Amino acid sequence: MSADPYNGRVRELFAAPAHAGGLAGGVTVLTDDQGVRVELSASVADGRIAALRFRAWGCPHVIAAVEWVCGHYEGEPLKALEKFPTARIMEDLAVPTEKTGRILVLEDAIQSLGRSLNH
Repeated sequence: MSADPYNGRVRELFAAPAHAGGLAGGVTVLTDDQGVRVELSASVADGRIAALRFRAWGCPHVIAAVEWVCGHYEGEPLKALEKFPTARIMEDLAVPTEKTGRILVLEDAIQSLGRSLNH
């Protein structure tokens, strides 16, 4: 077993987050819980998430997970925000079980964004 707590996918997403930053003119939500802070900004066109950007404060697993989520949802219909792939994120990023709560904070942020975009 490797002593490295981060797999290659976490390192890749953490090192070069393509969706980091703000989004002018988009809808923005902020979730702050369990030492994790996630700000998501999205714009919508034709019922789809046209752009999704983030700012996040947390461990490398959190930063990588937020980047993963932005890539996952961008281009998808708004309805896609109703389903959050917790198990897939945990598996793809080899997130330790004790950090599950941090991924659930991200789920809360996505749900909050979905509510904001649907109003």
